Amino acid sequence: VSFQLTDLTRGTMTEFHQKLRQQHEDSMHRELETLLNTANKAEAETSRKDFEGFKKLFHRFLQVKGPSIEWAKINRPPEDSIQPYDRIRAKGLPENISSCLNKLAVVKLNGGLGTSMGCKGPKSLISVRNENTFLDLTVKQIEHLNTTYNANVPLVLMNSFNTDEDTKKILQKYKHHQVHIHTFNQSRYPRVNKESLLPIAKSMGVSGENAEAWYPPGHGDIYASFHNSGLLDRLISDGKEYVFVSNIDNLGATVDLFILQHLMSQPADRRCEFIMEVTDKTRADVKGGTLIQYEDHLRLLEIAQVPKPHVDEFKSVTKFKIFNTNNLWISLPAIKRLQEQNAMDLEIIVNPKTLDGGLNVIQLETAVGAAIKSFNNALGVNVPRSRFLPVKTSSDLLLVMSNLYSLDAGSLTMSKKREFPTTPHVKLGSSFTKVQDFLTRFENIPDMLELDHLTVSGDVTFGKNVSLKGTVIIIANHGDRIDIPAGAVLENKIVSGNLRILDH
Repeated sequence: VSFQLTDLTRGTMTEFHQKLRQQHEDSMHRELETLLNTANKAEAETSRKDFEGFKKLFHRFLQVKGPSIEWAKINRPPEDSIQPYDRIRAKGLPENISSCLNKLAVVKLNGGLGTSMGCKGPKSLISVRNENTFLDLTVKQIEHLNTTYNANVPLVLMNSFNTDEDTKKILQKYKHHQVHIHTFNQSRYPRVNKESLLPIAKSMGVSGENAEAWYPPGHGDIYASFHNSGLLDRLISDGKEYVFVSNIDNLGATVDLFILQHLMSQPADRRCEFIMEVTDKTRADVKGGTLIQYEDHLRLLEIAQVPKPHVDEFKSVTKFKIFNTNNLWISLPAIKRLQEQNAMDLEIIVNPKTLDGGLNVIQLETAVGAAIKSFNNALGVNVPRSRFLPVKTSSDLLLVMSNLYSLDAGSLTMSKKREFPTTPHVKLGSSFTKVQDFLTRFENIPDMLELDHLTVSGDVTFGKNVSLKGTVIIIANHGDRIDIPAGAVLENKIVSGNLRILDH
């Protein structure tokens, strides 16, 4: 009897959960309709498309419980599914590389703000090198490609409602450059109260009490918003076949002609629809997503999908040796096909946030690379570390502003004068977090050609023409200040205590 009872209880529980899910979904749909009624006509049309996408995501969020990955089913990708870059490079380039370039568009993910670096406005407008912003460098790179190969590679920026207005104002200055620039907007999704699972927005407005009510739903949204904007169809009708997608703050993500040629030279029945550039993991990259073989497909495994007991294993450099750089090459017709069949099944990333007032909300997001499993003949390419040069912090900024890199036609390359190709490990303390503060602490950027490791903590400033070599650790305790004098050479030194240099 007891056996039957538990079965009944289980059935009733499942039924109960289904009803509960249905209730949540109905309430959500009602709230979204109410919100749409507060919008003007033009806005309502865009927002309705956004909300359709959000409803699908919310529906899946209610269905899914726990990590979507069964750890035991994870396998290393087969040998031929991740190609070494050298093998692709060895094939060389054809005479007509410009006809390949004419079938390419470059997409930069430009939805992020510079807040983590203490800057207002879009992150892409922060100056990184010789007064050039991320956006300036990107435009220069593509312009250089177009002029060198007499090609027409357009630049496409995926903006968010946070960055769109400011970015469009700046685009005026590239009017006379040899590069066509298009923009489209990422969706705008409602943040959801963690307890009630309802939107916290009171209306469709983005200011005042609604300032924190919305979010751009991660870069996995590129497929839907690219398709919804009409730009995808327009590029296909212009004869474009592939897009090269990357984060605008990755200064290593330049158009690589060898990878492009590899894509274009595949036989028609085995066209590769998706290439993900991966690179070898170092201790600094333990959180990066990795490629796995799962149920006969290449899949991107992100740290958020890993069951708690396996997180340390995921972070190990031995089992998972590579990580995703988020430099992706994707077939445009394939995006169109999958979007129209509603066949992109992107894992949901649930991102919990606590707002300023203490309210707990959740953001449902997806990642662009997670779609790899839906594309045919997808491939990983293990590229050199130089193709992954993200600027996330002021420590990264110090590296790219220094003489470790030389700038040529918008591209940064490791200086020939550096003896070994690894990037130094730089950790600047909290006094350097904001770009403004960072800039006031360096009279000019130190020589770092022979640096391996730099740690700076506390109130520290650097005079002109300082040279840092080997391992340098500078620690000013609370209340102390250290001014590194102009022209100082620090090689394998630890500096602590108090040193003030004042103008007399």
